[in-house]
Amino acid sequence: MKIVLASNNRGKLAELQAMLAPLGVELVRQADLGVGEAEEPHRTFVENALAKARFAAAHTGLPALADDAGLCVEAFGGLPGVDTAYYCTQFGYEKSDDNNVRALLEQLQGQDHRRAAMVSTLVAVRSPQDPEPLIAVGRVVGEIARERRGSNGFGFDPVMFLPEFGKTFAELPVEVKNAHSHRGRASQQMLALLRERWI
Repeated sequence: MKIVLASNNRGKLAELQAMLAPLGVELVRQADLGVGEAEEPHRTFVENALAKARFAAAHTGLPALADDAGLCVEAFGGLPGVDTAYYCTQFGYEKSDDNNVRALLEQLQGQDHRRAAMVSTLVAVRSPQDPEPLIAVGRVVGEIARERRGSNGFGFDPVMFLPEFGKTFAELPVEVKNAHSHRGRASQQMLALLRERWI
């Protein structure tokens, strides 16, 4: 089965392809099919993921899988949330993972309350009109480290410290990260839903 991934993020593609491999599903990035980015006007992960999945399905004729993920920092009232990818731009930085980490560390300087959650919401639709989208949510709670640690992963992985491992996501081997990450947890749920409902 071929499913279009409603994202152009190569990191997400690699992670999700590995996690969905047991189903024999082939994930194809929407950009590789000539599809641009969907609008993400909503304030929740699930609404944005659904909008992206419907957009990709409408433009390709394929079933679509979308992920909307982000960092929810308790000290910031749950923000940046859906604005995670653009977090650093509000502080005058150019959009990039590196600048996002830099801005976060600057904003949390001197702050002892560093609890945060990484959230991933996966939505799959069979068609743009699918009345019963598959929805899976993965959430991991940790703390924002005071400095970058590790070189694996992307996004906020170098500063997302997981007390149960005593390491950041970026310090964990890829297979351990994938099994325990927010996206890993959402993917396991989505795997079960796809098996039960679609395959």
